[in-house]
Amino acid sequence: MAVTVGWDAWRVTDIASPILQVDDLGVTYRRGEQTTMAIERIDLQVAPGEFVCIVGASGCGKTTLLRAIKGLIEPTHGTILLHGRPRKSSTDQMAMVFQQDSLMPWRTTLQNVMLGLELKKMPKSQRTARARECIDLVKLNGFEQYYPHELSGGMRQRVNLARGLAVDPDVLLMDEPFAALDAQTREAMQQELLVLCSGQRKTVVFITHQLDEAVFLGDRVIVLGAHPGRVREEIVIDLPRPRSLTTKRSPEFSAYVDRIWKLIEQEVYDSLIDDKDDKH
Repeated sequence: MAVTVGWDAWRVTDIASPILQVDDLGVTYRRGEQTTMAIERIDLQVAPGEFVCIVGASGCGKTTLLRAIKGLIEPTHGTILLHGRPRKSSTDQMAMVFQQDSLMPWRTTLQNVMLGLELKKMPKSQRTARARECIDLVKLNGFEQYYPHELSGGMRQRVNLARGLAVDPDVLLMDEPFAALDAQTREAMQQELLVLCSGQRKTVVFITHQLDEAVFLGDRVIVLGAHPGRVREEIVIDLPRPRSLTTKRSPEFSAYVDRIWKLIEQEVYDSLIDDKDDKH
């Protein structure tokens, strides 16, 4: 069973035609004669319009999984299907928003948002119109001619998000996009992302270390265990939509966060010990 999620209500159903399907995925890194199994036997199905969050202790392979889905690294084994067909390249109907905004400092907001459209060789008039539309979606009207150094961290991430949305991806992959933001800006961006994805009906796979962020955003939370990364549990987030920040103060919300924490608590402490040992 998996979750097919509308933005006004949710229901649990079989996914007959998942937009994204990952089967028996594994990635092993090799450095000289040494090998490290990052993720192993990952199975994942994502329904159209679903918002799936992935959490786990540091080093469990969250980013590796996302990069393999996007095609930035090649899996050691397993298959990745988009619309039931093998993903052909890293640009196939998926866009990725990274933790760092990765904007080009010599390009304005408008020019940065247009980048993916330029790579798709869209005519200039069309890509300008599309970029302006996406800038409007992320509420950056009036900042089209600003350079990245003239924008705040939250504004730069909005530009990053607009750039991802501009190519109208079938699946939006997000790797801890709010990690570098202060707490207040992060909460505001979470709210804006929900509103934006609701209006655009986007399918999202979102990585985060923040458990409350995963519960707030997600229709489903995938909990990865570590060494190597495997799916430990899938948790349906049965909280009504639309959600507001007051949702985070409900006992049901806290119960979900506590449940996920108990699944990863020991591995989080173990990763802290490993980091300490590595520094000595």
